[in-house]
Amino acid sequence: MKRMSFMAGLLATTLLAGCNIVPEMTGADSPPEADQCLSDVPSLTASDCMLSAWVDFGLAAQRADREWREHILEQVEGDTKNERLARAVVYSWSSQNQWEEAAELFKADLAAAPSDLQPLLRQWLNGLEARRKLMRDLYSSEASRRQVISERDELAEKLDALTAIEESINSRNQTP
Repeated sequence: MKRMSFMAGLLATTLLAGCNIVPEMTGADSPPEADQCLSDVPSLTASDCMLSAWVDFGLAAQRADREWREHILEQVEGDTKNERLARAVVYSWSSQNQWEEAAELFKADLAAAPSDLQPLLRQWLNGLEARRKLMRDLYSSEASRRQVISERDELAEKLDALTAIEESINSRNQTP
């Protein structure tokens, strides 16, 4: 009796769990899209998971460390549009030194991307351009700030010199 209830429980668990506990069968049964959905670098091949794969890749590039970026850049060293766009995504979240190259890669290959993916890539390009503009503005304002400080220091020196001259004149006028 105990054995029968154990078997019934095992059967119920198996039925409730469904296919999730059965190991995946690899081979002819898996669609070719599945490989694209699971790869480190997303593909430009139109599929059900293309957009989500690129979103995941972009988030990974944004959050990743230098080692991950270097690993991915080794995988996308080629000159295909897919590799160039993947490099653009990685570069856009790397150091500022690589932002210009990222923008150039996005601009060069954005039109070749599938139409479903173009709005996302355009949004990333616009975000990158906005960050580049903010950095240019920051550098410009920093340069302006330094110039204003320099001018202020020069004026302070001139004011000190004029004050010294005025004190000298006043001291001469006070002596009989």
